Order: sequence, then C-alpha cells, then structure tokens
Amino acid sequence: MKSLTKTPIDLLDDLYSIAYWMTGSEVQSRELINCTYLNADIDTPEQDLLKTFRSCYVDRFGQQTELCLNEKSCKSAGRLARTIKNRAADIKLSVLISEISGLKHREISEILEKPVDTIRTWLFWGRKLLVYDDILKASA
Repeated sequence: MKSLTKTPIDLLDDLYSIAYWMTGSEVQSRELINCTYLNADIDTPEQDLLKTFRSCYVDRFGQQTELCLNEKSCKSAGRLARTIKNRAADIKLSVLISEISGLKHREISEILEKPVDTIRTWLFWGRKLLVYDDILKASA
C-alpha cells in the first residue's frame, strides 16, 4: 500500500490542532503556525515541517523555568531547565503527532531524532501524563 505524501498545506489543520493542544491559546497557536510556515516552503516534506514546528515551539513557547540557587548553579541550571523544557515538549509533541497526524513510531522517532524505543516509552507515559498530570500541561 502506497502512503500519500502530504504537503504543508495538507498539514495545516493537523498542525493547528497540535499547536492548540501544545499552547492552549488560539493566539499563540496562530503565532506558532506562522513561525512554522515562515520557515517552510511548498515542497517541505512532512517530517521536516514537523521538525520546524518543534523548533518553533521550543524557541517561543517552552517553559521559562529558573532553577537557580546562586549564580554558580544558575549556569548549570540553565542547561538543566532547557533539558527539562525540551523533554516535556518532546513527550507532549510525540503524543499529539501520534494521535492527530497518525504517524508511526518510526516516523516520530525520525522527527524528534530519538530511538524508537524512547518514542514508545514517551507515548505510553505521555498519554497518561497528558490526561492525569500537570507536568506536561505546565509545559504548554
């Protein structure tokens, strides 16, 4: 069975739905979609468009977390905060891409540049956390 190649225009509704779930705001969703499409063209493949979407989300709407106890810890904490922010965004994005776009684990793995087993784990726990926990809700 041959899979259909989706163009960026075909993906607009799916991306908007994902953006709304990620941000919880129509205004921020539009900003995220605008950022994504400003960095894409008509021939951008689906996986590259989703990578661009992820990058725009992390740059614009990730958590602004400060974990500093003193100036020295602030430098290493900044790296830790980025890691936590990116991980939460990736888990949430993997669940939404799977559910809304219907991509397979391998395709999500290529977009997020993580092993397939990691994606499977993220999908398992991410679905639970997205519904029952505030950790992933706070990252939006």
